[in-house]
Amino acid sequence: MSTTENTRDVTALEQERARIRDVHLRPSGERPASTARGLHHTALISSDVERTVRFYQDVLGFPLTELIENRDYPGSSHFFFDIGNGNLLAFFDFPGLDVGPYAEVLGGLHHMAISVDPERWEKLVERLTEAGVEHEVHSGVSVYFRDPDGARIELIADPLGEMYGHQVL
Repeated sequence: MSTTENTRDVTALEQERARIRDVHLRPSGERPASTARGLHHTALISSDVERTVRFYQDVLGFPLTELIENRDYPGSSHFFFDIGNGNLLAFFDFPGLDVGPYAEVLGGLHHMAISVDPERWEKLVERLTEAGVEHEVHSGVSVYFRDPDGARIELIADPLGEMYGHQVL
């Protein structure tokens, strides 16, 4: 059996998940409060500031809240979008650096799931279609697509703290 086949033993993987749940997952009433206040921002990389603004603000409806110089790289921009609930989605551009296209790596971003109201979700799926953005709908509440630089985004109509009928918070 190859290493890939061995690591894909679904029964063994479920047994390992069960073991981790048993050891680490406490019932909601027994969990300590988080030491965090919330997600301040998630930062992605943009190859074109204006294209990114048009996509996130005009197509997805996330208002641009600030555009400043990146303190770590002169000439670079650091800009932010309101994604609701006091959370921000941020971007950097790095003019003059060859950062290459999006790539999935260990420790890297697989996808970012952003909760939206179910009625807005339907309209956003329509807007993605109208804008010619390839997307895939799953389970009637999730739509997956790539942003202009290839980052995978999910818009999910489930409330914060829920996923496909499961409480995750």
